[in-house]
Amino acid sequence: MLAAAAGLLAFGLSAPHAFAATEPRIDLKVLVVDNGDGPVGAITAELKSTGIPYTTVDLTSANRPVIDDAFLSDTVNGTPRAKYQGVVLPNEAPFGTGSAEQTALETYEKTYAIPQVDAYTWAHPEVGLNYASYSGTLDGHEADVTTAGQSGVFGYLDGPVTFEDNDPSVSESYGFVAAPADGFTSYVDTAVPGSDDRGSLVGEYAHDGRRELVLTFAYNEYQQQFLVLARGIVEWLTQGVHLGQNRNYFSVHVDDVFAPDSRWDTDLNCTPGDYDCTGDDDGSTDIRMTAADAQYAVQWEQEHGFTLDLAFNAGSGEEWKQEHGGTDELATQLLADKADFRWINHTYTHLFLGCVQDLTTVPWSCAKNADGTTQYMSQADISAEIADNYNWAVANGLSVDRTELVTGEHSGLAVLPQQPDDNPNLAPALAANGIEWTASDHSRETEQRAVGSALTVPRYPMNVYYNTGTQAEAVDEYNWIYTSAADGGSGTCENNPTSTCLAQPLDTATGYTSYIVPQEARTALSHAIGNDPLPHYAHQSNLTEDRLLYPVLDQVLDDYNALFADNTPLQNPRESAIGTELQRRTAWQSALDDGSVTAYRIGNTVTVTAPSGTQIPVTAPEGTIKQLLLGTTAFGTPYAGERSAWTTPDLLQTALTLTLPTTT
Repeated sequence: MLAAAAGLLAFGLSAPHAFAATEPRIDLKVLVVDNGDGPVGAITAELKSTGIPYTTVDLTSANRPVIDDAFLSDTVNGTPRAKYQGVVLPNEAPFGTGSAEQTALETYEKTYAIPQVDAYTWAHPEVGLNYASYSGTLDGHEADVTTAGQSGVFGYLDGPVTFEDNDPSVSESYGFVAAPADGFTSYVDTAVPGSDDRGSLVGEYAHDGRRELVLTFAYNEYQQQFLVLARGIVEWLTQGVHLGQNRNYFSVHVDDVFAPDSRWDTDLNCTPGDYDCTGDDDGSTDIRMTAADAQYAVQWEQEHGFTLDLAFNAGSGEEWKQEHGGTDELATQLLADKADFRWINHTYTHLFLGCVQDLTTVPWSCAKNADGTTQYMSQADISAEIADNYNWAVANGLSVDRTELVTGEHSGLAVLPQQPDDNPNLAPALAANGIEWTASDHSRETEQRAVGSALTVPRYPMNVYYNTGTQAEAVDEYNWIYTSAADGGSGTCENNPTSTCLAQPLDTATGYTSYIVPQEARTALSHAIGNDPLPHYAHQSNLTEDRLLYPVLDQVLDDYNALFADNTPLQNPRESAIGTELQRRTAWQSALDDGSVTAYRIGNTVTVTAPSGTQIPVTAPEGTIKQLLLGTTAFGTPYAGERSAWTTPDLLQTALTLTLPTTT
């Protein structure tokens, strides 16, 4: 037992107290005591996103269970069992110091060496800190990971964590900055305003045989400072061994490749050619990449180590070529550099695959059959759009995955209010062409769902508009959407509860780089660092003329690399891998909700059972071994200083068994 305890301490796990000749069983589940405040909600959201099972005790509920010995522990087949591997509290003593429930919880933590996170508290000696040297807003402050934090659970960070300051007129994060007292190790600190001293914001207080992670700043689940630190908080809470996995993702789809995109008219405040754009347009040309733009895309990818996904419309390219003398330098260049990109079938000519649109009405409506039913594009026509594009790709040697699809405008799927249901011909056409993953628009539907035998992959639209090629055009359209009617805008923002109007229109000469780029990059980065694999999408028009997309991507990648260490690389999966990840997460959450997962640690052995065929996500320290029916193999792949994977028991095994690393 002493050897096993030494091994646990070697990778950050506390050895449980001795139980005669029997090691206790520690269930891999977290207890969350929730008072309804944002910090507890943020940590809970991180647990759920990661795939860690947890039980919530709602302090505001009159029917909540009593926290006592029976609630926290019992005995299973003669083995003492701790029902929770970690505890999240709103503060250090939510039940009241010396109360029966608080005493039971503290005794439990001592007995089984269970760590406790104090989600948000003030600086005072009872949490191992001196009284605050500073208390107040932290907006715009930089915090640093200390040497102790770097060598521990925050070792995935490189450097400073800047607290958000999105609105100078609003205090977005309040906190207490204080010097550590005896028994306290600071992991994240910041400068005390007006002083050369530094004080802790996140640290560990070891006392009375217990360990608490003390956070002295307020936050919610969406703020960047929490998203950056969340991984470390969870790894400290679970001592580096837990169900679920967490990675940082960023994929970018570029739609309409080979096709031209219509151009925004800054006088009409609409896009000529659209059903709702009337008036005399200025005769401006459509927007289409050039060969030089294709070359630049390859150069940019190589400089940034990042691959773009090109969603292409080969038929639209062939039409363009016929209209321009039979040659297409863009297609020639892209095909010459085809190995530098990933390619996604975007249908042959970008037809609308839903109902037959009646464009004589504003907004458009679905055409009706003689019997009054909706008239839909046929299965044969949908299938031809998919198959012709795929066959062109194969003939030209593109690395296209047959199972992936992005329909034009995400058409074929329901679009409210005109077409409340999917085109019934879409699902059979997808199945006939081997499509397993079809893109959907996250702004319309946020969750993955089935379309016949295929599944959707929701994509985040970027506020880099398809119909703009220059910064001035992009700002003009942005102003139209996001300024009030009194300021010359459409007033849409005034009537949309999810939108906010700009205080004043942006300068068309400077507004793109000074406002739109930082805003869009911040949003994309929050997705990337939030264990969110969903892809983002823009359009080929954004890779030409002023090349609007690149400044956004540059800032996302630069900000990410400034924050995270090399052991935490940004993942860039293609559509099929994203779809698979979403599918696995859904199945895993269903298994947790059904109570059909059992997972526990006894000493340095982890055992997990789940419904047959269920992919199990697990995170464990470096050096963890997976037990096979005969022999062993290394577990998982490295990420953020640990190893993680979706895995299953080996053939003929009923449980997944992992052996954690030990030292002699």
